[in-house]
Amino acid sequence: MRSIGELARASGLTVSALRFYDRSGVLVPALVDPVTGYRWYADDQVLPARLVAALRRVGMPLAEIAAAVRHRAEPAVVGRLLDAHLRRLEDGLTDARRELSRVRALIDHEEHPMTTRLVLSRADLATAIDAVRFAVGTDPELPVLSGVLFDVAADGVRLVATDRHRMAVARVPGAVDGPARRLLAPVDLVDAVRELSGVDGGADAHLSLDGDGLTVTVAGREVAGAALPDEFPDYQRLLGTRVPAYRITVDVPALRAQVAGRPPARVLRHEGVDVPVTVLGLDDAGGLRVLDDAALADAAPDAVRLGVNGRYLLDALDAGDRGQLLLELDGPIAPLAVRRPDDADAYSILMPIRL
Repeated sequence: MRSIGELARASGLTVSALRFYDRSGVLVPALVDPVTGYRWYADDQVLPARLVAALRRVGMPLAEIAAAVRHRAEPAVVGRLLDAHLRRLEDGLTDARRELSRVRALIDHEEHPMTTRLVLSRADLATAIDAVRFAVGTDPELPVLSGVLFDVAADGVRLVATDRHRMAVARVPGAVDGPARRLLAPVDLVDAVRELSGVDGGADAHLSLDGDGLTVTVAGREVAGAALPDEFPDYQRLLGTRVPAYRITVDVPALRAQVAGRPPARVLRHEGVDVPVTVLGLDDAGGLRVLDDAALADAAPDAVRLGVNGRYLLDALDAGDRGQLLLELDGPIAPLAVRRPDDADAYSILMPIRL
């Protein structure tokens, strides 16, 4: 047996950290002296302690450290946790670089703001707008959600829209000249850009963004408008990084027919409006199925069930514009992600409804 001090020296954790991980249930001593309260650890706890120390150094959240310790004999499970945290770190680094780029732009061009120009595929821009337009908010008390964010990076632009209950993201690659920039375009301007992107002739859309607004030119025609003055939420943190329990490829027409062709499993009243609740579950083969009220009542207590707004789900399926989509779900309180199998940068997220 090793004392807490000996385990601290062997693992690289401090004594206070070991006490914390004991209280958190992550690394519980093999023995606690009932008289002195001293903690004693077995030799086979050195490796888990070193694992905790390593994951702590890279900033992994406590819940994921606990999961890694529990599943340390399952490399595939731990590998997914590590991959998810690495993606989170990479996203954080991308965000930091973007923010520092904005700081430099503010300092270098405070008196003479630079314009950022993009050249994008007209068709890709139209597709991206279609993929996010349904998620634009309409609540007059939340004007910041009544537009589409144009988040410009070095290799293109990401379009983002959310109404708090759902979020849609799409990316358009392209040539960028100028600093990274975020611009919140009002929905009327976005709709005008979508109409312009559908004109015949001219393969490219030329976008110009400055501190005041957005100008888009396609085949000699132009639309322009002022940006919304509000600061869009930090959608990267809203998205988070998770490893879903289930990734299921679905046939969109078939799923749409199931959702639209049968009564909802529940109807909830929210802010004076009836909300149809579609409940998703798994069939015996691990595929996705829509549960009616009877199937929901007969489902086992531990069965996978996820409730979402049925109208929102239909919107997400229509915006996907594909014969097949990939649905990612975890359980009754985790968001539902709707992804395109062929485009990792285009997806929507629907918030769950507690059943």
